[in-house]
Amino acid sequence: MVGRYCKLLAVGAVALVAATSMADAAFKLSGPAKIALVVFTKKNDGGWSQALDEARQRMEKELGVSIPVIENVPENATAIRPAVELLIQRGFNVIIGSAFGYSDTFKELAAKYPEVAFLNPAGTTNGPNLESFYGRTYESQYLCGMAAAGASKSGKLGFVAANPFGLVNWTVNAYAMGARQVNPKATVTVVFTGAWNDPVKERAAAEALAEQGIDVIGQHVDTPAVQLVAQEKGIYSTGHHRDLSEFAPKATQCSSVWVWDRFLLPEIKKIEAGTWEPSPYGAFLSIKEGGTDVACCGEAVPKEVADKVKATRQAIVDGKLQVYGGPLKDRDGKERVATGAVLGDADLWSMDWYVDGVISQQ
Repeated sequence: MVGRYCKLLAVGAVALVAATSMADAAFKLSGPAKIALVVFTKKNDGGWSQALDEARQRMEKELGVSIPVIENVPENATAIRPAVELLIQRGFNVIIGSAFGYSDTFKELAAKYPEVAFLNPAGTTNGPNLESFYGRTYESQYLCGMAAAGASKSGKLGFVAANPFGLVNWTVNAYAMGARQVNPKATVTVVFTGAWNDPVKERAAAEALAEQGIDVIGQHVDTPAVQLVAQEKGIYSTGHHRDLSEFAPKATQCSSVWVWDRFLLPEIKKIEAGTWEPSPYGAFLSIKEGGTDVACCGEAVPKEVADKVKATRQAIVDGKLQVYGGPLKDRDGKERVATGAVLGDADLWSMDWYVDGVISQQ
């Protein structure tokens, strides 16, 4: 996880880094599409990589093809390059990556193999045959915040996060804003672990939040440790990456889930048809476009709140609700988004402020 995100946030915006001029004509394969996936961890890690692998399985079913996966390919060129080149030598011409740390090597490989299509989630590099993409996770976290407030008796919510970077801060803020649509007095206390995947730190953070009387805990970290603590403590939680009710069915009331196949299937069909023209800025995907969605809602969420979550999701899909639409102030009263405006993508990726109701260490 660190390799996937930390440099990305240091430079500001995945959608704006390393813009590359594109060819005038759409990319065309020289033969039928033959797809493969390369992941930097084991494919059943319970989180990010497993979400990609599950998308792979759904694509296999939809396309009627076999899509092999190579696991445990670390985020360095000496590991990525031979794995991908072996696939290319075996005739694979659509390569799907899995990490920010693949960005530079995929850029080099795309230039070396212009007849091969490369797709990379959480990447920052793009080109005539290379497209990076990520999801607007604040949309799904907003919805999970609504569910969390519905399940909470105290109005005191918690959130376990890795680092106070833009793509984490936007989830924390959205979670709080969603919660306040259900309970205007709700608060969200966020604890940063300093690591994307550290179940020991995640457990400690969740236990500390529970000791404060917080009765629903959200997350933007990799493991289900938060869910397990919530179930042990008899409180509730919301998940990230996948539907984490798999690990804690009594505790989990909503999860922000990746639905990559909803984006990748149309892209692959464009590649097959010879109409694929990757954006020079990559793709920043809404729920409608196939970034994230929600698995909601658990039994602790009242029906009227669950119905409101469903209606709000549809409003987001229909473009009637912009989570970061103005007017919006931060918790210090400073205007961040004017009435009638929507926060720009660059400002999302560099977000270093919190909305009213967020209690943080910063």
